[in-house]
Amino acid sequence: MTETPVRLLLADDHPVVRAGLRAVLETEPGLVVTAEAATAEDAVARAAEGDIDVVLMDLQFGKGMGGAEATARITARPGAPRVLVVTTYDSDADTLPAIEAGATGYLLKDAPPEDLAAAVRTAAAGRTTLAPTVADRLMIRLRAPGAALTRRETEVLALVADGLSNQAIADRLHLTEGTVKSHLARVYAKLGVDSRTAAVATATDLGVIRR
Repeated sequence: MTETPVRLLLADDHPVVRAGLRAVLETEPGLVVTAEAATAEDAVARAAEGDIDVVLMDLQFGKGMGGAEATARITARPGAPRVLVVTTYDSDADTLPAIEAGATGYLLKDAPPEDLAAAVRTAAAGRTTLAPTVADRLMIRLRAPGAALTRRETEVLALVADGLSNQAIADRLHLTEGTVKSHLARVYAKLGVDSRTAAVATATDLGVIRR
């Protein structure tokens, strides 16, 4: 009896990346690349058609919707395909939103081909695969939750790193400036720093945000 193939959707805005993923995955028995999407919006629409088992999702698509939002929209539907994030980014600011959005796995683009194929099969079976650096950081967060930045604190600090003022951050996130200052005060305490510059430098070194 022939096994039903795992049907894949490749969602990435770079044609070269999609071609590379296709070249690797189509050599694997039981895996079939059914469709490609160059935007997150297209990925959401294509995944809803009902003939996809696993979506390989990038996080950054330039303008428009990002990969985490697309993941949330895809996984919110009944009978949705699994989403395996395949990206170059492994900071908390990237991984946490994607995992919270419902991604089944999280892999980095420099993973060996055999790891990619294994992660796809694992995702199709409903189990989780995490890149080692991502898994390590999540374990650290679980062991010392009081010292880990929340998603909102990470978001605020990432905008500080982008050079935004407290008021600009408040406007961007629909918060009051006082709330932004409170978030930053907790960030400073958790990171053991006393300035915006030191907070950004320390968080970057720890892989909490990317520069």
